[in-house]
Amino acid sequence: MRKPYVIGIDIGGQSTKAGVVDARGNILVQTTFDSRDIDTLQGYLDTLTETLNKLINSAQVGGKDNVGGIGIGAPNGNYYKGTIEDAPNLKWAKDAAGNTRVVYLKEDVEKAMGLPVVVTNDANAAAQGEMIYGAAKGMKNFIEITLGTGVGSGIVIDGKVVYGHDGFAGELGHTTSIRRTGRQCNCGKIGCLETYASAIGLARTARELLEIDPQRPSLLRSLTADDITSKDVAEAAAKGDELSVEVFAFTGRLLGEAFADFVAFSAPEAIVLFGGLAQAGDLIFEPTIRAMEDNLLSIWKGKVKVIPSQLPGSEAAILGSAALAWEL
Repeated sequence: MRKPYVIGIDIGGQSTKAGVVDARGNILVQTTFDSRDIDTLQGYLDTLTETLNKLINSAQVGGKDNVGGIGIGAPNGNYYKGTIEDAPNLKWAKDAAGNTRVVYLKEDVEKAMGLPVVVTNDANAAAQGEMIYGAAKGMKNFIEITLGTGVGSGIVIDGKVVYGHDGFAGELGHTTSIRRTGRQCNCGKIGCLETYASAIGLARTARELLEIDPQRPSLLRSLTADDITSKDVAEAAAKGDELSVEVFAFTGRLLGEAFADFVAFSAPEAIVLFGGLAQAGDLIFEPTIRAMEDNLLSIWKGKVKVIPSQLPGSEAAILGSAALAWEL
């Protein structure tokens, strides 16, 4: 008899979110913990284990006997191997010298929790959740773009998430067609889309514009430059701050140009934007759509939707990871 619940976990560059999900896609209980100050793998596993045990032993769940498995979405998560490999934004996934390494996450969590585990890329998990429960419900061809600490992507073709031969397909955030030169990315390449269109990249653009023209007025000048976040820029833009609006226009243009290339690859019905930066609404959507349409081949103009996720916060990734766990 199938157990009534599974656990979905969303591992991000700054925090980890976990939830217990029932067969109808309801999240019974969820929680999050900040991982920015965790710098060792063992420290991360200890915190994750403690967090999961609290969820499992909560009144809503009633113990491990009611949980069938754990699905995990993580940066550079390999669906085939159950590993995280070369994830530059995860401090605890590096060795003592600061070099990225292979983390055998499936094996480690199964040993710690005594439950079966499946691992996938965090953006693939979000795409899975979007396809089953969200804006892409009923679609068989779409791309999920996560705009968070980095830029992730999950590609769905004919109703199936694309993993490729090695489990790493879909790293669209590390394409460089829009910038052959430019910013250094944590992955080691130069000019990756992630360095411009992530939340961190957008904040960097704001700081650069402030520095280029020190006399230009902006609401952002009331903040310490190094502390400016994408949220600060969005709030200033919403108040009509000209420089902040320009930051979003620049970021949206680069995103839209990249999207036109993505459309040429898989001809999706829609591109779904998920993550904190997507919550800026028209500030990011309007320049992105305009740039995409300007750069599409005529056969696709006006055919590809760019839409927001319909699942709030972390739910897309949690539900997507949990959906994989039902297969265990």
